[in-house]
Amino acid sequence: MFRYFQIAARNLWQHRLRTSLVGLAVALVTAVFVLLTGISNGTQNTMITASTTLLTGHINVAGFYKVTPGQGAPVVTEAKKVRAIIEKEVPEVESIVERGRGWARLVSDSSSLQVGLAGIDIETEKGFDGVLQIESGDLSKMKETDAVLLFQKQAEKLGYKENGKKVPVKVGDRLTISAPTPRGTNNTLDVTVVAIAKDMGLMSQFSIFMNNTGLRRLYQMNDDTTGALQIQVKHFNPNDRTGLTALRERIGKVLQQHNYTLLDNNKPVPFWMKFQDITRESWTGQRIDLTLWSDEASFLENFAKIISVLFGMVIFTLVVIVSIGIFAVMWVAVRERTREIGTLRAIGMQRFSVMTMFQVEGVILGVIGALAGAVMGLAIAGLLNAAHIKIAEGMQLFLFSDHLILLPTANLVAWGVGIITVVIGLASIVPSVIASLKKPVEAMSHSG
Repeated sequence: MFRYFQIAARNLWQHRLRTSLVGLAVALVTAVFVLLTGISNGTQNTMITASTTLLTGHINVAGFYKVTPGQGAPVVTEAKKVRAIIEKEVPEVESIVERGRGWARLVSDSSSLQVGLAGIDIETEKGFDGVLQIESGDLSKMKETDAVLLFQKQAEKLGYKENGKKVPVKVGDRLTISAPTPRGTNNTLDVTVVAIAKDMGLMSQFSIFMNNTGLRRLYQMNDDTTGALQIQVKHFNPNDRTGLTALRERIGKVLQQHNYTLLDNNKPVPFWMKFQDITRESWTGQRIDLTLWSDEASFLENFAKIISVLFGMVIFTLVVIVSIGIFAVMWVAVRERTREIGTLRAIGMQRFSVMTMFQVEGVILGVIGALAGAVMGLAIAGLLNAAHIKIAEGMQLFLFSDHLILLPTANLVAWGVGIITVVIGLASIVPSVIASLKKPVEAMSHSG
């Protein structure tokens, strides 16, 4: 086999201009593969990390409490007891945080916004400060009961006129939150802006964060009631939907054993899309609703799938084009070396050996080109990450980031090099077979 590599390498060197051009094409396709898979993986990783830190846990223990059949609130009563049961009987749980939930009107001196409320206990949150980029203020002050965190565009929309110009709300300004309570009455709470974060796509369009104790006061709830228990599991793998679903079902059985009733209408959708179905049902009291991160952030998952499909189509098209190019180049090489093939056959080289010789040329070309392209793609990805390239505002809605993030992994790069090498090897088969089928006498007399 070593002899075949020697012959193939010598032939590639003798036609180094053609080899360089084809190798460059292979390298460019591999680099594009690395960059596109890096963008796709970076996008998914950013969305999953942000959503499972800010919006949802890996698994959520939420629910609805109905005072009357037609009136319900998205809360979990006896939250401390439920949390203790899960922590004791489910060893896969890494941490649990309480998140308040609500929908209210946020009012400034000159404007107002309808916003979703997320109540947090900043001292128990993990990774929160690593996801949010604080533009001004102090995130640690979220431990104050009347604290609220806004995003930049929200601060601008709630802005007021100063010296004839509209200026955004700033840290230290007072706002008012008005919301209907589970008892059917309206209540208000005066809050202080303690931090303003950079915009994060859809998150900054409809949600604000406030102190959990303040949220309970707004909705007149006791300290043992919360919106959801967000569970972070050990060794989380977002692609292992089956394992996560099985764990959710086991948590459900554990809670049922302790006489908690699960919600029958357990659709894989965010909690706020279940209100209409809930109010039509005749039950009252507490029902527990168990959801996965992908249920609460289903719109993000769908967007990630669309990106993967689009990038996959682009990569497939490029690989097909390069395969056709390799086929054409190898075909030309066979025609140019017809007399050489005839001589080799005349001195005893078997057809299989001739075919192997040309096949090895294609594989060598594919391996070298793909490896060079992988290195090129990784280098470009590093430069693009360092440049913090701003992305279009429409894309920011889904990416939870204002700049492009590429995350090419070793597995993806290895897969890319392997796939492209195999495809190029397959593209070399037909020309190699044609070369092996040439008769020595006819090949030696070839003049073209």
